[in-house]
Amino acid sequence: MAVDYLVIVVYLAGMLAMGWWGMRRAKSKSEFLVAGRRLGPAMYSGTMAAIVLGGASTIGGVGLGYQYGLSGAWMVFTIGLGLLALSVFFSARIARLKVYTVSEMLDLRYGGRAGVISGLVMWAYTLMLAVTSTIAYATIFDVLFDMNRTLAIVLGGSIVVAYSTLGGMWSITLTDMVQFVVKTIGVLLLLLPVAVVKAGGFSEMKAQLPTEYFDPLGIGGETIFTYVLIYTFGMLIGQDIWQRVFTARSDRTARWGGTVAGTYCLAYAVAGAVIGTAAKVLYSNLASADDAFATIVKDELPIGVRGLVLAAALAAVMSTSSGALIACATVANNDIWARLRGIVPTEGEQHDEVKGNRAFILLMGLAVIATAIALNDVVQALTVAYNLLVGGLLVPILGGLLWKRGTAQGALASVAVGGLAVIGLMAAYGILANEPVYYGLLASLAAYVAVSLATRPTDAAVLAAWRERLAGRAPEPGTASETVSEQVPAAQ
Repeated sequence: MAVDYLVIVVYLAGMLAMGWWGMRRAKSKSEFLVAGRRLGPAMYSGTMAAIVLGGASTIGGVGLGYQYGLSGAWMVFTIGLGLLALSVFFSARIARLKVYTVSEMLDLRYGGRAGVISGLVMWAYTLMLAVTSTIAYATIFDVLFDMNRTLAIVLGGSIVVAYSTLGGMWSITLTDMVQFVVKTIGVLLLLLPVAVVKAGGFSEMKAQLPTEYFDPLGIGGETIFTYVLIYTFGMLIGQDIWQRVFTARSDRTARWGGTVAGTYCLAYAVAGAVIGTAAKVLYSNLASADDAFATIVKDELPIGVRGLVLAAALAAVMSTSSGALIACATVANNDIWARLRGIVPTEGEQHDEVKGNRAFILLMGLAVIATAIALNDVVQALTVAYNLLVGGLLVPILGGLLWKRGTAQGALASVAVGGLAVIGLMAAYGILANEPVYYGLLASLAAYVAVSLATRPTDAAVLAAWRERLAGRAPEPGTASETVSEQVPAAQ
């Protein structure tokens, strides 16, 4: 195991080194939060794939394969479908908005009155997403070092908080590229073929397992539909995903780079399900399906390779954790704290925006670690996060992009009704039930349409400014060009 330990230690040290290097590049708010909006296709594709394929997609995806066979790929597959839909239909428009958060987009579209409540919902979602990723460190470090759960969470979480705080999105982008390469080699090129060979090949797997393990719909139509609602639609509106879209240097990069990343997710989904199916042949009576990944890695891979594959699992968790953390901090600072601070402005106060955002990442990181230590059920926490996100924000966000008759009052009603409906239905039916997201989404849609039609249309000047921003003709907020355009009247 000494070689495996060395591989992991070198990997973790490399993550911290890249955080330090990223700090040297992050000199402005744009550099710190969205990598200066300068990522090209290769780096954009790698980082986008890294953030959406986290511990749930790797450890959880293999676990679903162990439990259901090839149809266990559907959870990760729907994530890939969501990323493809976002990239093909929406990413170019999102990138042209030149904002930092989803709530800023809602303010632009509806006239500045929808951002606060949506910011609170998005903050809760990103916080829970970061927490669930951080909890996963306990599983990986337990396999590596037989480490206490709390210590594992503190160790893994502290490394992510450190490099994210140092360099912001630049550090996270650099580490995500390494994590993307490590995941590709560790899971797709090493673990997948080894697992299939150890299980005796596909013919032996078919002979050993029930036929439903090879039924593409074996997991159940209702489950697949729920995955589409939660994960496919969740990919369209999550702050963690949008913040990566904001890093693209052009519309073309956002569209085609995201399409490549989405296609990669589909392949990753199938690979995880096949590995889990092979693990079922090798270990038919594991106490938990989520133990399948760690067990097959620990028992079937040679020294050195085992360390690399465990590093791949660690990479999967870290990429999602760091992406969710910077998203959580960005929302907390820009959508919540900045608005509260604006209520009572401080005379003559000057703000170092990079320093302020760095402080919020550190603060949110500590909150994430503390919450992860207190919580045990990852699935329930993640379900709460996605139910609130989809039930509360999907309709006003997509409605704002697609329906010009939507109003600020309709958006606020949609967020409030959808969010409260989801919370009430989770209390009535249970957190893991399908009904909360089904009925919550319908309630949100009904409120949005009814209230929008019952209120005055959005002001024409707001819609005109919105169209200018969508077309990419408006300068980025806070830039010199915007300041000049505000101060110097247009020629008559």
